[in-house]
Amino acid sequence: MDELVVSTEVYADPEEVYEFLLDFPGYARYSKYLDGVRTIEGDGGPGTRYALRFAWWKVSYTAHSRVTGVEPPERIDWEITKDIDAGGRWRVTPVTGADGDAGSDGDVDADADSDADAGTDVDADANAPVCEVALEVEFDPGSASPDALDLPRLVSFDWVVKKAVPLIRTEAERVIQRAVRDLEDSSRGVDLDVYVDSERI
Repeated sequence: MDELVVSTEVYADPEEVYEFLLDFPGYARYSKYLDGVRTIEGDGGPGTRYALRFAWWKVSYTAHSRVTGVEPPERIDWEITKDIDAGGRWRVTPVTGADGDAGSDGDVDADADSDADAGTDVDADANAPVCEVALEVEFDPGSASPDALDLPRLVSFDWVVKKAVPLIRTEAERVIQRAVRDLEDSSRGVDLDVYVDSERI
């Protein structure tokens, strides 16, 4: 299994972050290639199923996912239920300051990223709540079903997989950066930590 973990700090209550991330249909606001998310059944808890409509190049695909477990306000587990062996989780972890209390040390990394909008940086209060949010994804590209896509003539499934898999990292980074800006109601540059265990991304 290939693995990708993208994480950053966000200046918000863990409960607020958790509820925000539980809104899977809202992810389409942050992704370049996700056109929409439809709830098939459920209320966001375990067993909730979603249809995620992706579009890239000349390819469109609807992935089906299911929430497999939740631990409010710290964790949301999910899996893709057909066409590929993939899954992952959102983790929300309160950050403890030097005094032992959860909260900010007052430092904000305002380095702009390529997706940053112009504007003022967030002005973190020394007592503001802060937590780490992480998106962890595990997948096996070799398990992808060639029958899942209706490809143009002369386009091989292997070529599509080779081109599409590296986009997983950029999409994960984009989603977290944009979500953090909405959670904080700011336009600061969002500094990311990225861990990759894959030769493909």
